[in-house]
Amino acid sequence: MRRSTGLLLVTALGLSATACGSGESPQPAAPGGAANVSITVACQPAKTAPQDRKAWDEDVAAFMKAHPGVTVKSTDQQPCFDPKTFGPKLAGGQMETVFVVPMTNYDDVIAQGQALDITQYTGSVKNWNDLRPDHRELLTKDGKVYGVPNVHYSVGLVYNRALFTKAGLDPNTPPKTWAEVREAAKKIAGLGAGYVGYGEYSGGNTGGWHFTQAIYGRGGSVLTDDGKKAAFNSPEGKAVLQTLHDMRWVDNSMGSKLLVGWESLMMAMGSGKVGMMLGAPDVVTDVVTKFKGKVDDYGITGFPEAKASLSGGEAYMINPKATPEQAKAGMEWIDFRFNTVGKGRFDFARGKAIGNPVGVPDNAVYGDSPTGKALQEERVKNASLPVENYQTYVDAAAVVPPKAEPPHAQELYAILDVPMSGVLSRKDASVDELLADAETKANAMLAAKG
Repeated sequence: MRRSTGLLLVTALGLSATACGSGESPQPAAPGGAANVSITVACQPAKTAPQDRKAWDEDVAAFMKAHPGVTVKSTDQQPCFDPKTFGPKLAGGQMETVFVVPMTNYDDVIAQGQALDITQYTGSVKNWNDLRPDHRELLTKDGKVYGVPNVHYSVGLVYNRALFTKAGLDPNTPPKTWAEVREAAKKIAGLGAGYVGYGEYSGGNTGGWHFTQAIYGRGGSVLTDDGKKAAFNSPEGKAVLQTLHDMRWVDNSMGSKLLVGWESLMMAMGSGKVGMMLGAPDVVTDVVTKFKGKVDDYGITGFPEAKASLSGGEAYMINPKATPEQAKAGMEWIDFRFNTVGKGRFDFARGKAIGNPVGVPDNAVYGDSPTGKALQEERVKNASLPVENYQTYVDAAAVVPPKAEPPHAQELYAILDVPMSGVLSRKDASVDELLADAETKANAMLAAKG
């Protein structure tokens, strides 16, 4: 779940089968002999981010000019992936020609035949061989490729450097332990009414997602190694909930509002009143570009006391109903918008010009390949933020072991929302009872899954 990638108000757009690349015949040839083809593409920025939306629309126009006969229609559903609408939309034939899938859903989408085998089209992504092999492997089954890696992340601690300064804290030495997080949160909350030292989710699957991040960081697991049983009713799981309970009710550093959806905490962070939250680097970008945060205010550091860090990501896939012409055009769009140095999302000069926080280390799918190095060089050259603000995160990401999201992640996150909401909404909540109840529900779900 991004943010990016995962991670906004959802407008469930019902697209017709024709608009979704449902296999219609190629239309008459365009000038120059190219067949007319129409594709729909997901993830157009929302109207609440007008500069990013304008940049996207400019890219669509540039792409169509470079590809005569291809028409690109965008949908602005945000977030691009929503667990409540994704399955019905995909099963109902309403998915775009080019759509985004989180890492947690790769296997299910591929196994159910809901993504096109794009092996023959990978050459359309010019830097295909520079994409990290381990990420490409996640999208390969029985020698066939089903998606293009787009984002990879590990979780850290996002913090408001301006609030740190205002509260008498040193923004250049962010917290490294949970005890330091609690102390910093109390000082920020002490700035006055409306200030929240540490923000956290309690529902919408985001609560369970952040619980998973936190338990991984403490060295725990959500499931047993074989994936058959819940493992979160553990000392590490109890420590996660007890810390949040005490910050909420003893320290009074978390505010009183329950934050259910992804957008709610982003909006609060963008308001300049929240000191810290868990998140990947793209959180900084989203807070600034979508929720009006000041570009100089935010930094990210390593996860406190991290023994592991939740690692996730997303990929673009092609609708299995796409015609060969649509599949080729869709792959060319993915290459142009998401995989070309100096173009699309990697046009850092444009990003800086429109006020985006360029300099955030927000993409690792290319690793240290030639493309990865070129991207980093362009990012630093056009940085609008001091890259040193993120160096502690970069240093931590290099040494903290990544840990993937669990199988059946979305179902587990929904179950784990309940204990997260419980400790944040009830002073008398029993951590032991909440975890025991969630364990029973999780085990029943896992047994039903087989």
